[in-house]
Amino acid sequence: QVQLVESGGGSVQAGGSLRLSCAASGRAISTSTMGWFRQAPGKEREFVAAMSWSTYYADSVKGRFSISRDNAKNTVYLQMNILKPEDTAVYYCATGPRPYTVPIGAESGYDYWGQGTQVTVSS
Repeated sequence: QVQLVESGGGSVQAGGSLRLSCAASGRAISTSTMGWFRQAPGKEREFVAAMSWSTYYADSVKGRFSISRDNAKNTVYLQMNILKPEDTAVYYCATGPRPYTVPIGAESGYDYWGQGTQVTVSS
């Protein structure tokens, strides 16, 4: 069974940084699409970043967030810099069964999700 466990969330002031981790078990991340999504209060869940054969970012985080992975640890990371209050949300890690999914930001391409980790950015 595939499991994803996120960690690294917390509270930070605007302009600060956080690094989220997503430890996977039951599936090798090196041959899977790995994504990060977020859901703010009262809003739908939205795509943030993904890694397959390349890396992809939502326009709202491009240049501030960076997705990476450590295949030996089977862990994906989301480095978040220059955080803004509008980045406040629950962040979810997700994995897709294939090395690539189109479109990369569609939730239908991901079949397992983590429980989420809260990120709160204060102004």
